[in-house]
Amino acid sequence: MVWKTLNSDEDWGNAVAASHDTPIVVFKHSTRCSVSRMALKIIEQQWDLPDKIDAYLLDLLSNRNISNAVENEMKVQHQSPQLLCIRDGKCVFHSNHGNIDPVEVKPYL
Repeated sequence: MVWKTLNSDEDWGNAVAASHDTPIVVFKHSTRCSVSRMALKIIEQQWDLPDKIDAYLLDLLSNRNISNAVENEMKVQHQSPQLLCIRDGKCVFHSNHGNIDPVEVKPYL
């Protein structure tokens, strides 16, 4: 799996636009949180989603403004860590903390 990073408002806008063609997955990650590191490791180890699905990594500490945009635009309360599936510009699935399991996102793709 290869993560695309969300480092700017433009990156976020492009990701949402891409979700109109193919669903995307966004992982909101805190580099200072052990739960977030564990969730990232689980995602990377268990990821078996189709190659056509783009996976975006959002570093919350460096890009809080993008995290705020995700919360506002997707109408999903901010959590960390958090996994979201976005299709047609809307969040169709999300999970957080110890409930993150990349297999659970499959039906929403």
